[in-house]
Amino acid sequence: MTCKTACIITDLQIEVKVDDLTQRRMLTEHMERLHVLGVIDGEDSSVFTVNEAGLRDLTDFARDFLDMKKLYFRISGEAPWRSLLEVDEVFTSQWIDDLIQQERVISFYQPIVDAECSVFGYELLARFHSPEGRMIYPDEAFSAARARGRLYALDRLCRITAVRHAAPLINKKAFINFVPTSIYSPEFCLQSTVAVAEQFNIDPFQLVFEVVETDKVDDVEHLRTILRYYRDKGFNYALDDVGEGYSTVELLSDLKPHYMKLDRSFVDGVSLDVKKQENAEMFLTKAKECGSVPLAEGIEREEDFEWLKEKGYQLFQGYFFGKPALSPL
Repeated sequence: MTCKTACIITDLQIEVKVDDLTQRRMLTEHMERLHVLGVIDGEDSSVFTVNEAGLRDLTDFARDFLDMKKLYFRISGEAPWRSLLEVDEVFTSQWIDDLIQQERVISFYQPIVDAECSVFGYELLARFHSPEGRMIYPDEAFSAARARGRLYALDRLCRITAVRHAAPLINKKAFINFVPTSIYSPEFCLQSTVAVAEQFNIDPFQLVFEVVETDKVDDVEHLRTILRYYRDKGFNYALDDVGEGYSTVELLSDLKPHYMKLDRSFVDGVSLDVKKQENAEMFLTKAKECGSVPLAEGIEREEDFEWLKEKGYQLFQGYFFGKPALSPL
């Protein structure tokens, strides 16, 4: 799937794999009768492609006549194969297509402060809404986007929306999340983000692009390519949700982010928890070695703020300083 097709909501094209020869013949004959077979990858291939309507019919037939445990599907040619038993998630997540097409997203502002509690910047957090006005939180929206192969389209929408919301911030940093696994090629996938920043005359140095789910990054070389692109365009970048393990020891040394965010699981209650204190101090040491600014997120108590500040943390974020809001402070 290319960036051009991934960012536009079109009819899904789904690959289906049927290894069992008998099941393949039964399914092929059924789909041919309905004229919805799609494209077969070679005369004897176990893989063929259908659209969403074809997938629905295929699934109904398979439930009645085939062994679902031996059938697999995937939406993107680069995605892992999934059991056809999981296909209902694709159908029930169809609402995310309309949300993306109608751009039903806004950015909330959550303050990031320095040691004197002065506002240093804001993290711009995506919030979605249904046609009836119900709030849809990111976990729900991104889960649906993953299920339907729409992750790049949703991530792109959120990035562009956040850049627009950064325009009113004068002399304040804007931290903008992005999902690195959704980006195929930074030269193509990120040019719309750069274009919006230029359209609103936003100084690239004002924007900090924040890697979501740092601890789940598998392709470090791909992430390095993305961050190099951001850096070359004059943007800063941050690693989010950093804790213990590989992401702390190896990834940070390799990528040298401008900002490092200590995960909230190591922040909440740190003033009283020896294990969390050890992690927080290890993190701080690594930030200094990398030349990164350490930022503690998820602060809800003054005693945690005071402990982290005393140790040398420079930036702070959490409900103690302000909840996400429709407008900056």
